[in-house]
Amino acid sequence: MKIAYYEEDDILFIEFSKAKIVREESLDWNINIAYTEKGIAEITILDAQKNGLYPLQIEKIISAAA
Repeated sequence: MKIAYYEEDDILFIEFSKAKIVREESLDWNINIAYTEKGIAEITILDAQKNGLYPLQIEKIISAAA
């Protein structure tokens, strides 16, 4: 997996797979998802910081049994 943020253009790029892309879909004007035969290959988000999607907030879930 690769995550890149291009500050000068405010673009967040998340790559899950380098497999061949077979289909792309836009969820809105600023979110594009590319698919392989087996699932999501990459997500590109325009105006990521402006829309509150960057920086990423990753939460660690702590098990109650721990």
